[in-house]
Amino acid sequence: MLHYPDFDPVIFSVGPFQARWYGMMYVFGVVAGWLLGRWRASRPGSGWTGAQMDDFVTYLILGIILGGRLGYVVFYNPGYYFSHPTEIVAIWNGGMSFHGGVIGVIAACWLFSRKTGKPLLNVGDFVAPLVPPGIFFGRLGNFINGELWGRVTDGWWGMVFPGAGSLPRHPSQLYESALEGLALFLLLWWYSSKPRSRGAVSGMFLMGYGVARFIVEFARQPDAQLGFVAMNWMSMGQLLCVPMLLLGGWLVFRSR
Repeated sequence: MLHYPDFDPVIFSVGPFQARWYGMMYVFGVVAGWLLGRWRASRPGSGWTGAQMDDFVTYLILGIILGGRLGYVVFYNPGYYFSHPTEIVAIWNGGMSFHGGVIGVIAACWLFSRKTGKPLLNVGDFVAPLVPPGIFFGRLGNFINGELWGRVTDGWWGMVFPGAGSLPRHPSQLYESALEGLALFLLLWWYSSKPRSRGAVSGMFLMGYGVARFIVEFARQPDAQLGFVAMNWMSMGQLLCVPMLLLGGWLVFRSR
């Protein structure tokens, strides 16, 4: 059994202001995606300029925050938030959904495509490889916060998380960081390094994330307020991956 590191989630405080590692991980993810996007835009034939990438970052941030928050409200705890609507804007209290964030990013891509005249799937193909670094840092933020832990395990790598009882659990945040973040980034960076038909890279992202998340969910503790939502074994995260897999598979098939 491994001991969970004694992290201080607060980096520093100035009066009532607190800089937290979780928020800083979002900053790291956005900056990493922006820098990678600037590099890709500088490559011959990218169809993008550095200025366009700078402009898109604003759309990206809004899509992540609004989509992630509203996704959590609708998918994971609608009863509570519909009864306490003022809490919807209280992002500082926690509660973000990756699947909602994906919807927000797709909306951002659509708005940006309308502004620039670029086809939506072209925007998606350019942006898709830039997303996994954000997932990588975001899941590290979950680990530092000691949240979204895994199910009980008797493996030597199990950890006792604060607030999760005395039994060791899967460090599922690290599984997700490795699979949905690092491994998916390497796959998409390689896949997009060669010319692909329109929509192929977007489809590969949706399929790759859907498969990785579906697998990791078997080690992750289902949300307490939901439990299993289908067939007595499927979590909400797995259920939301199904349309991602179907859409991603269709885009890849269509591109071929």
